[in-house]
Amino acid sequence: MTSERAKAPRRGMCAAVLSLEAVTLGLTTPVMIAVAEVSTGTALAVGLGLAVACVLVAGLLRRRWAYHLGWAIQVAAVALGLVVGMMWVLGPIFALLWGMADLLGRRIERERAAAFAAYDRLTQS
Repeated sequence: MTSERAKAPRRGMCAAVLSLEAVTLGLTTPVMIAVAEVSTGTALAVGLGLAVACVLVAGLLRRRWAYHLGWAIQVAAVALGLVVGMMWVLGPIFALLWGMADLLGRRIERERAAAFAAYDRLTQS
């Protein structure tokens, strides 16, 4: 059982955003093929490649550098708007969600650490 102190809200929130984004990016594949007339191979590589990248990065969020990969995925999702117009809307929405999960997750972790430190000081005296 994981102790309350070991929980990582930032990682959980960012992983949730990437998981939802994986579904969205995966669904861009048929849109690229049918609507944007992108070749099947290219659409599969881009759409499913980004979806798989989201899932892999979500699993790697224990590492600090994985958050940088998460930002790279956000840039790629917005840039996908060049091919699938709706990604000009969805890409920035996911980038905003990612940024807020990252920012708020860091804040929660700082505040939790301070609260546990204060609790430890009170219980040790």
